[in-house]
Amino acid sequence: MIQRQQVIRITYLITALDLTFLFMQTGIIPYLAKSLGLDSVDFGYLQTIFGVLQLLGGPVFGRFADQFGARAALTLSSFAGFILFLLLSVSTSTPLLFLSRIPAIFMHGLPGAQMVVTDLTPPPQRAEALGKLGLCFGVGMIIGSSLGGTLATKFGIYFPSYIALVGSLINTVIVMTCIPAHTKPKSEGRAMQPNASQSGSVFSFREILRLLKLPGVMEVFIIKVLSGLPTGLFLIMFSIISMDFFGLEAAESGYLLAYFGVLQMVIQGLVIGRLTSYYTERTLLMLGVVVFGGVGLALALMTNVFHYCIISLPMVFAFCTVGIITDSILTKAVPTSDTGAMLGICASVHPLMRTVGPTIGGLLYKQFGVSSFGYLQLAVNLVLFLYLSKNKIPPKEEKVQ
Repeated sequence: MIQRQQVIRITYLITALDLTFLFMQTGIIPYLAKSLGLDSVDFGYLQTIFGVLQLLGGPVFGRFADQFGARAALTLSSFAGFILFLLLSVSTSTPLLFLSRIPAIFMHGLPGAQMVVTDLTPPPQRAEALGKLGLCFGVGMIIGSSLGGTLATKFGIYFPSYIALVGSLINTVIVMTCIPAHTKPKSEGRAMQPNASQSGSVFSFREILRLLKLPGVMEVFIIKVLSGLPTGLFLIMFSIISMDFFGLEAAESGYLLAYFGVLQMVIQGLVIGRLTSYYTERTLLMLGVVVFGGVGLALALMTNVFHYCIISLPMVFAFCTVGIITDSILTKAVPTSDTGAMLGICASVHPLMRTVGPTIGGLLYKQFGVSSFGYLQLAVNLVLFLYLSKNKIPPKEEKVQ
């Protein structure tokens, strides 16, 4: 158990570093794109490419982790980050900037960490352990966003990429030396588990569809996707909204993202874990949907950045609650040998938003304004709440912990 806890702590460290480097470049991409002459449409294409690559890579990455182990999967992710930041650091033209997005197909550090934590924690403690990854996400968002904007302002738009590529290389070494080759329980073979995958192919999309068809999986996955989709579209467009609607500079936008990270770190890392001790998964899932609906109404009425700072609190709570609870439900619904693939499928939700976000989000913002995201959020979650009220999801009513 001590060895398992050490591996989990190292995994948290790796995740925090990985997300720090990711957010360092996320905040500067809109400004780099603008400096290279890209307009909002071109920037939308850039974001769409990134989203499509991660959408395609997520489920395959999960299968890869199940087949070859956690160390190989996290090494692949960290090294892909190194290549992306290397290409970004020399992106002095539009083609190079688009080329720098390609390694994103293998960059799945957070899902990789979730796979390790899932393998090393029993189901009753899984939601709390996954929730603690929120601390890593918060640290990465706070440090990465603030540092990225500050370094770009003081030393140039490319400087954060130099730091990130060196850091990603160091992260790769940490993974190769400290993470076990395999983290799944040895006693649980595929042949012994009902509904376990019998295919050895990493690229078997038939196996991915098989997981989605397991009892109770598709319904929860759809709720996971739809509940936060409108707000997700808003966040995908936030780099544009922060410049146009709020009138923020690069450093100010970075500070706002850092504030968002603080909220996520506290709520996901500390609050959700306590709630799972007292309430059932169904109760928390319905609570998340209700709060999401309230967030939608607030977004529709928002007029300035101060309003957004207030709205961010329930927004982060809803995202964290729905995200953690649905991940916990879904990993319990599949065989142990397929938890990596299931988490890979779950990880495809955010790339899906990044794929449709620039197009749909750009259209909503241009035609109907910021309030359209809020009204859509309210309507979607009202429907989901009615659906949850009439259906028992998940089938077993039990406390997470």
